[in-house]
Amino acid sequence: MTKRDTRKTGFSKSRSDRPEKQTAQSRQRDPGRGAHAASSGDGKARAPRADSAGTKGPGAKRFDADRADTNKPDTKRPDEKRSGKRGKTPRDKRVWLFGQHPVTAALANPNRWVHRLLATPQGRERLEEDNVQPDTAIEEADGKTLEGLLPEGAVHQGLAALCDPLDAVFVEDIIADPSESKPILILDQVTDPHNVGAILRSAAVFGAAGVIIQDRNAPPESGTLAKSASGALEVVPLVRTGNLSQAIGVLQNAGYWVVGLAGEADDMLQKTRLNRRTAIVLGAEGAGLRRLTAERCDQLVRIPMAPNRIGSLNVSNAAAVALYELWRSVSAAEV
Repeated sequence: MTKRDTRKTGFSKSRSDRPEKQTAQSRQRDPGRGAHAASSGDGKARAPRADSAGTKGPGAKRFDADRADTNKPDTKRPDEKRSGKRGKTPRDKRVWLFGQHPVTAALANPNRWVHRLLATPQGRERLEEDNVQPDTAIEEADGKTLEGLLPEGAVHQGLAALCDPLDAVFVEDIIADPSESKPILILDQVTDPHNVGAILRSAAVFGAAGVIIQDRNAPPESGTLAKSASGALEVVPLVRTGNLSQAIGVLQNAGYWVVGLAGEADDMLQKTRLNRRTAIVLGAEGAGLRRLTAERCDQLVRIPMAPNRIGSLNVSNAAAVALYELWRSVSAAEV
């Protein structure tokens, strides 16, 4: 049962099958969905600035100055244009990345600001093997020095880089091209940085457009997450949202079919038509998808498993299986 008008469960009602009254209420609750410029972070419309054009006072002066500055030549470097604070992140907000793949990927990422690069002689050799020629000066260091800067037990492979966190990415950024059909992963309260990193790695391998997580109940950007991602943090957008349900709605309005993985679902993953714009939602291990998240999905499916004493898959393994099945479905449809 994959069509929205044939499912019988409360979860799997399609958006078109929902009562018109409910749809109208949804529109009233969120009339400006996806329009960041017209709404604040809490979903309330922002009032016009009282001190904008035509108003006396310091606000008007700032407005005039900003308007006048638009005629000035753009002298910013390309990697500074998105954020006016590149390289100015407070020291306590900077992130130590470590390991060969995370560090070399960060050095190759024009959107990553690297403040310091430390390398042991072996680490420098690894950079040379990868043909990496960093713009940041390499500071010679020994293993003990790196161990003192990094989390206990960090496998640094002789390399560490002190970086600014990556700039924020929004849901609208990863769906901007309507002709693009890359899958998207949505993580519902997955808090382990190792799992999020491993999911980013699978997302990179299978060509996902991005991974969406929550502002809260999700790990911050860190060296541990980047290490688990093995460089994928630099190439797969990691989107943070304050409201997962609204993010799902934005994807649905853009034509995405949102599939939630749930062990109790009737439909099987491999029997689901996935050769379209698809977003896959995964919940935390043990708890699974929250009720409201499951209800927001277009369809719930499960991964078939043999009878076993272990139970379900690790969430990062489940993500890899789902992405492979999606990739296989799309490839078969193109033949």
